[in-house]
Amino acid sequence: MSISTDHSQADPNAHNGEQNDMPNLGQRPGRKVFIETYGCQMNMADTELMGGILGTSGYTAAPNHDEADVILINTCAVRERAEERVFGRLSHLLKYKHARPEVILGVTGCMAERLRETLTDRAPYVDLVIGPDAYRRLPQLLEECQEVDADPVVDVKLDREETYRGLVPKREPGIKGWVTVQRGCDKFCTFCIVPFVRGRERGVAPDEILRQCQSLADAGYKEVTLLGQTVNSYRHPETETDFADLLEKVVEVDGLERIRFTSPYPTDFTPKLIATMARHDKICNYLHLPLQSGSDEMLESMKRLYTTGEFLTLVDDIRGAIPDIAMSTDIIVGFPGETEEHYQKTVELLERIRFDFAFLFKYSERDGTYAARKLPDTLDEKTKKARLSALIETQEAISAEIFATKVGQTVRVMVEGESRRSADDLCGKTDDFKTAVFPKPENTILNPGDFADIIVEETTSHTLLGRAL
Repeated sequence: MSISTDHSQADPNAHNGEQNDMPNLGQRPGRKVFIETYGCQMNMADTELMGGILGTSGYTAAPNHDEADVILINTCAVRERAEERVFGRLSHLLKYKHARPEVILGVTGCMAERLRETLTDRAPYVDLVIGPDAYRRLPQLLEECQEVDADPVVDVKLDREETYRGLVPKREPGIKGWVTVQRGCDKFCTFCIVPFVRGRERGVAPDEILRQCQSLADAGYKEVTLLGQTVNSYRHPETETDFADLLEKVVEVDGLERIRFTSPYPTDFTPKLIATMARHDKICNYLHLPLQSGSDEMLESMKRLYTTGEFLTLVDDIRGAIPDIAMSTDIIVGFPGETEEHYQKTVELLERIRFDFAFLFKYSERDGTYAARKLPDTLDEKTKKARLSALIETQEAISAEIFATKVGQTVRVMVEGESRRSADDLCGKTDDFKTAVFPKPENTILNPGDFADIIVEETTSHTLLGRAL
């Protein structure tokens, strides 16, 4: 088995491990492929990218696993639990190879990159292992898998130059899409595996980003989310474009109604960027700003490049310029060395800042990170779980109070479709990223992508409930 690696070129976006099916690749005859996606929006964007690449090579989408000639799992490596789910899924998918030995089973993405030397030992029936920078070569690699009695094909070499310029993702019709503007990360937080599985930062050329945004708008999409591991660190030296400049350009794309981005890094949040957000109504009044801890000592140990004081100043500056902005964050509890005092500082800062909602996690060690090598895990699982549970309770109370202030207000909602709980209700998102649920109007048909004004009548800690005006 040949392994191509380059160690010299080493997501609070990964908030879930939900599976998403692959977009339709078109109707051209050819071998059929089915892709499952786990992890963040960037992984979903990469699945669309692979769909486009394979579509131009004659592959079509399989409606299910039974009809697929190729089954790929696009993976996440941010948390160990996500990886274990993938191994469990692989063992389940093995039945398709038993039924038809010619079926190709492959693993793509961050987990493939991280476990490049051991994945096929644990899952020897896997035919293909490729990292996030090898998608352009996917059709050729699949051809290599066709060879009789071939060893697993492994291609996990990171590439400082690869931004997938010029390729066309294959997307299903929709109203909300995403465009990757920056790949990789240079921050090297001690708990994070991302720089080692996605490589160093490189910004996609502005004209390529605008081409994709216009393509979304032309296809009827109303909202775009710009993606990057530290998205506001975006730089394109050849055009001297920074992230604020990029937003100014995307705002001009005709047809787009809403622009979001995730996830920014606090130290790269400039006054210029704040002013740009405040100036344009198309840029949504919502910001995900990862904090990670309320203790300066823990932030230093995590190699976060800011203090709690600097973070508070940034929050004040943003709220001063955009008073009605909603904010969310990421918090890790139980990081190595965290004392009860450190934890209480996190609780106190959460209560002081009052995020609209938060993604809260207990620390789990990731092989290959600095923390795994140098910072022994000092807390038992019981303590971690207790701290996480208490922090969730604190944040739930804060969220409930913030959402309750919306009662009696009129909010504008972009309709996404029927509510999961009732076909009689519609649901959608407000500008500030709150979910709203309301009964279908009697005399008006609202389709996905339409906007409706909703008067809020009651709330939970996660949802606005009301009726359309």
